[in-house]
Amino acid sequence: MAETNGGTLGAGGADRAHVVQLVLGSMAAQTLRAALRLRVVELLGDQERQAAEVAADAGAQPQAMHRLLRALAGLGVLEERAPGAFAVTSAGRLLDPGRPDSMAALVGMFTEPAMLRAWEHLDDGVRTGGTTFPKVFGKEFFAHLKDEPELSAQFNAAMSQGTRVTAAQLPDAYDFGRFTTVADVGGGDGTLLAGVLGAHPKLSGILYDTEEGLAQAAENLARHGVAERCSLVAGDFFASVPEGADLYLLKSIVHDWPDDRVVTLLGHCRAVLPPGGRVLIVEPVLPDVVPGPNGGLTYLSDLNMLVNVGGRERTRDEFTQVCARAGLTVTSVTPLGEGNAFHAIEAEATAG
Repeated sequence: MAETNGGTLGAGGADRAHVVQLVLGSMAAQTLRAALRLRVVELLGDQERQAAEVAADAGAQPQAMHRLLRALAGLGVLEERAPGAFAVTSAGRLLDPGRPDSMAALVGMFTEPAMLRAWEHLDDGVRTGGTTFPKVFGKEFFAHLKDEPELSAQFNAAMSQGTRVTAAQLPDAYDFGRFTTVADVGGGDGTLLAGVLGAHPKLSGILYDTEEGLAQAAENLARHGVAERCSLVAGDFFASVPEGADLYLLKSIVHDWPDDRVVTLLGHCRAVLPPGGRVLIVEPVLPDVVPGPNGGLTYLSDLNMLVNVGGRERTRDEFTQVCARAGLTVTSVTPLGEGNAFHAIEAEATAG
């Protein structure tokens, strides 16, 4: 283990350090998970506290807690201001579940064994091209969520937290003023739709998802003050989508599914699209060539789609192709803003 401390790397040290950092990434993630489960950030609050005090409040062994806090400081989540005295950094505050900008549910879900165990069989997924989740759990990912209400609620919360930046950026990045009613297909608890309706008071909304997906929606829409302008509809978007909207919005839905299923879903949107209506897909758009190591997160998401749900991230050309198969023509692809990999992909009914 000598090479993990950065002190004996020798020639090519930067490359070796990079590989070590990558291979220890799963350990860093589990360190964050432990911090959540022990309520470290909540116990520290806005104070500088001794490790022994945090250990006592968490019901943890003092030396082991000190070691955890040091590791969290090394990861930039905490800072050690004096020997044994720790405080939360600005990044660490995002692990506080009580904050409106919290990422705690997102961190919890993406360090959840149900999300990670299929990754152990990534090589099998690459060999076969098939999702590995059913091999581990005996059923598909979303069927597993349906049978696990607590996990489903955690997933919904994680998706909500992961959508907040997009919900703030999308209303300004896309011209919603042309429309009267937007249907958010697979919209979960309505975080994205609430952002759109809040920024555009003349719009009405339809939030469409499974009953499990909508479980927290009414409360969330009411909290954002848009419940009166939004109807909740439960159903299966592979069977149909509701009529009555002139904009059909799908965020982080298309990447969950293989091409044939995407064509079915988009075809349902196309079937109810009125004259002048649009479909708006909000997803990351992969460049034609990997831009470098700083673009790696979207490619990890792509592999997550492979092992857990059977979907994929797509390039612009690949979005154009699946839309064309569903009778839609892509009219624009707009990046949402700096620091956000998502794009707004607008499509209209293909003429003729």
